[in-house]
Amino acid sequence: MKVADLIGSRKEVFAIGEQTTVHEAARYLRDKQVRAVGVLDSSKKLVGVVSQSDISDKVAAENKCPAWMRVPEVMSTHLITVSPEASLDECLRLLEKHSIYHLLVVDETGNYRGMISVTDLLQLIASDHKARADLLEALIFPQR
Repeated sequence: MKVADLIGSRKEVFAIGEQTTVHEAARYLRDKQVRAVGVLDSSKKLVGVVSQSDISDKVAAENKCPAWMRVPEVMSTHLITVSPEASLDECLRLLEKHSIYHLLVVDETGNYRGMISVTDLLQLIASDHKARADLLEALIFPQR
């Protein structure tokens, strides 16, 4: 399975503009029920990612005002990206190697296509294992 197979059915790509305030970003994360979001510049190119932990570590823990701060002040700019054609095994290796929880998906033309998380991969692995277990159970205990 490839990244494109995992993100292909998604209805929305979660992203915010780099002029967004940290307060607005936090509300966006809460409203969309996601833990991280891509940050796009005015030409819609991916320039960063901001997560709940970025906000808590760089704003709340430092007692700064999120209403006055812009996302570039807290976002991560060292981006680990994958193409839609990357394998899920490759994604797991990258997540482990870089000790991160999200991978940004960027196509060959540089367009941001979304992100995949550790949770996405764990759900996929778990459902695959359940399907295998169900198949084995059907073979061992056939319905009569």
